[in-house]
Amino acid sequence: MIVVHVTHEVVEKIGGIGAVINGLTTARAYQQAVERTLLVGPLLSTERGGEQRLGADAKVLYSSLDGIDTGDYARKFKAIETSYDVHFIYGRRKIEDVYGEVPADVEVLLVEVFHSNHERLNLFKGELFKKFHVPSKDFEKVWEYEEYVRLAEPAFEALQALGCGGTAENPVVYLAHEYMGMPLALKAVLHGSPNTRTVFYAHEVASVRPLVEKREGHDTMFYNVLARLLESDRVLEDVFPEVLTNFKHALVRAARYVDHIFAVGDYVEKELRVLETHFRYQPIHRVYNGIPARKINLATRKANKARMAQYAQNLFGDRPDWILAHVARPVLSKAVWRDLGLLHAMEPLLKERNERAVYFMLGSLGGQRRPQDVLQMERVYGWPVHHEEGYPDLSGGEEGQLDQFENFNRDHDFCRAVFVNQFGWGRALCGRRMPPDMSFPDIRQGTDVEFGMSIYEPFGISQLEPLSFGAICVPTNICGCMGFVRAVTGGAAVPNVLEADYTDMGQIVSLDYARSIGMAQRNEIEQRENARLAAELVTRLPRSDGEIRKLMESGWQLAHQMSWEQVVTRFIMPALRETESLLNAK
Repeated sequence: MIVVHVTHEVVEKIGGIGAVINGLTTARAYQQAVERTLLVGPLLSTERGGEQRLGADAKVLYSSLDGIDTGDYARKFKAIETSYDVHFIYGRRKIEDVYGEVPADVEVLLVEVFHSNHERLNLFKGELFKKFHVPSKDFEKVWEYEEYVRLAEPAFEALQALGCGGTAENPVVYLAHEYMGMPLALKAVLHGSPNTRTVFYAHEVASVRPLVEKREGHDTMFYNVLARLLESDRVLEDVFPEVLTNFKHALVRAARYVDHIFAVGDYVEKELRVLETHFRYQPIHRVYNGIPARKINLATRKANKARMAQYAQNLFGDRPDWILAHVARPVLSKAVWRDLGLLHAMEPLLKERNERAVYFMLGSLGGQRRPQDVLQMERVYGWPVHHEEGYPDLSGGEEGQLDQFENFNRDHDFCRAVFVNQFGWGRALCGRRMPPDMSFPDIRQGTDVEFGMSIYEPFGISQLEPLSFGAICVPTNICGCMGFVRAVTGGAAVPNVLEADYTDMGQIVSLDYARSIGMAQRNEIEQRENARLAAELVTRLPRSDGEIRKLMESGWQLAHQMSWEQVVTRFIMPALRETESLLNAK
């Protein structure tokens, strides 16, 4: 089998899709079934040149932009480049065994689409509209849309030139990761080869995310609406007509025309079911993401936590009993205000026990700060406990965190909160108050609790990353990872996972009422749910070595069943085999 991953994360891992590709390709079960893996996407930047275009750990075999040709590739590519007025960069790169499996060697193909043959492009756009109802004319000025439509035809022909046409014995599978991969997948559908299969890999439902984020009722509103839609024959456009102006919606809706659909979570599947009438009956496979599953001993766990506690003491003067964390980009969907609300509910409970907790939010929207800037911020106003708006501090969308954290620490003594807006976790990047021997594993292996009460979280690998180290993880019921936990445990409660639910209205509500849910109703539910979570969490926290060992063992057992090797074996390969059987039956 040849697998083509169509994505924007060709050169390096940027986010969740890159994590999935890394996890899949380094799994032994994947490598045993897949003969060739190709990552295909647009050239995103011209900053790098020559041998650096595919990243540091890669080999450029061909680049018409740089005059590189190590294997007579120009003979394969030149006519295609001329016909479409594009450039190709082709090579190989290694994907390391981040999840404890085996390194993978993959082929990579970038297409430079800053220019294009508009006559040919318009013919393709016409086909997209006539065959798949994708209205390109509405979105031609949106580069995120335009670049992937421009990519489709030249990339498809380049793949044929590279021997990726497929055969009956060795088919080629196009995995269209999110809306970005859909134009190329649709081109493959138009080509009509019996040896080609196309899959829409839904890492989220791009039509839904802005609906959840832009309304004050957030998940409380949307998932009550979703429940009512699933009971009716109505689709998303009937209730939220504004999705029609979202360029991603048109491409995701066109996934009805591919051979199969993968959804990374239970709610992603449900969201797809109400996207378009055909999705009600189309096969959709749940293919959960994998999570790290590594064992450490108690001594390592305690050493990691000791460094975290020392850092907290250096910042606040008191050594905490508990370390709480949330490793995520501080964007709206991560609902950081819920973290602080839960801490607020924990404050009196910890006070009764004379215990203290420090919460670390680690994530950046403003890039990695220079070490000298961090030292200056630390010296002048006490970063990261205190912040100022503007680069090198709060910038790029981080500004909203200023009042949240400052106000929280002003009013709380037994729970404190720190926002570390930096990429990296070590003294060189985070200042002199961080212990000199600290590293990133400390915040994963040394935390007692990992928060993740998102308003929109199609899966959420990060929420469960500390699981095998004995942490208590707190995702919401709408997180895809929570569905995976239920699938593994058969729905039984586990001590390492505390499920939050901010969607329960206490009764079934009508579609019209659900759509009207706003901030007032959501705030009421959040306060009630945070109180419940706080009481349960304070009770579950391990207060002896024996209790810590039990959490480490149960966490490891659960994480092991959710590893990438298990995901590929139990979900991905059966889904691909079913896709093949469905195609052969046509």
